[in-house]
Amino acid sequence: MITSSVADAAQLLKQGQVLAYPTEAVWGLGCDPFNEQAFQNVLECKHRPIEKGVILLAGCIEQVEHLLQDLEPAIRHQVINSWSDRVETERATTWLLPADQHIPTWIKGQHPLVAVRVTTHPLCVQLCHHFGGFVVSTSANPAGLAPARSLEEAHNYFGHSLHYLAGNLGLSQEPSRILNALTGEVVRA
Repeated sequence: MITSSVADAAQLLKQGQVLAYPTEAVWGLGCDPFNEQAFQNVLECKHRPIEKGVILLAGCIEQVEHLLQDLEPAIRHQVINSWSDRVETERATTWLLPADQHIPTWIKGQHPLVAVRVTTHPLCVQLCHHFGGFVVSTSANPAGLAPARSLEEAHNYFGHSLHYLAGNLGLSQEPSRILNALTGEVVRA
């Protein structure tokens, strides 16, 4: 099913469905991060091992505030600034943050930290707000293939096995860079 309604797409997530949607640079696959069966469905679609973990996408700082509490003030400021001061054409930043008791273990995979990005992509911001929190965000492609860059490409990968939120990609040319907030390590440049 293809919808252009963000409210309908958020309702599908709440019902445990897998959703393909446009992000800043590539199409993503998402689900309710607290629904383990929906998460397993995402992994099956991608042929992705659970050990790798996935990114959580949020529509505003408030949705991830609980994950920023234990960071040193300077690092916390750097993380927030990377999300709020980003120009739409710039590459987005995903941060590896300390996971708290609210983050399901399956989201982290084999990692002690959780990958989180606060998006500025208007459709994604609306999706997170309608859903009421962050959603899973992993590239829309089977493992080993290039991420989908259009609804058509996503549909060619997954057909009628999931739902699609029609919309445009953001203006970034590359998927988000990934940084470790605790060590400063660049995980994906």
